[in-house]
Amino acid sequence: MDIDSNAESHANGDLLQLVTFEIGDEEFGIDILKVQEIIRTMAITKVPNSPPHVEGVINLRGKVIPVINLRSRFSMEPRTHDSQTRIIVADLHRVVIGFVVDGVSEVLRIPSSTVEPPPAVVSGIESEYIKGVGKLDNRLLILLDLDKLIPVEELVFH
Repeated sequence: MDIDSNAESHANGDLLQLVTFEIGDEEFGIDILKVQEIIRTMAITKVPNSPPHVEGVINLRGKVIPVINLRSRFSMEPRTHDSQTRIIVADLHRVVIGFVVDGVSEVLRIPSSTVEPPPAVVSGIESEYIKGVGKLDNRLLILLDLDKLIPVEELVFH
C-alpha cells in the first residue's frame, strides 16, 4: 500500500504548502513550515540606526521580535497600516522575525509542477529572493525565499 501511495504521489507531483499574502497588487507565498503565527499589527518600537526596512521591534508574549516591513524591503511605496495589515511571525535562521504585509490571503496547497523558476526581475523585486512563480488558475504567485530575503548578518537582535 505504501508503494501505491508513493507512486500516486509521484504521478501528482509534490504539493507545496504556502501561506499567501499581498503587498500592493502582488501576491506572494512562503513555506508554511517557516510560519509560526500570523498576528494583527501592534505597537512597534523604533530601533535607532537600524536598516530602513526594519520597522522596529515588538513584544510578543514577553519575547522581543524584530519586525521587517516587506514594502520597504522591496522598495515599494510606504502605506499606512490598516485593518488588513498583518505581521507574519516566522523562523528565519533560527531567529524569530515578524514581517509586515498588507494582508494575508489563505493557506494554499499547490503542485510543485505548477512552479516555474524565477524570471530575472519580477515587479522590481530582485530575483535572488524568489524561489519561483506559481501558476494558479487566473493568477501568479511569487514564492519568496525568506532565508535569502534577510541575510543572517542583518539579524542583530538575537
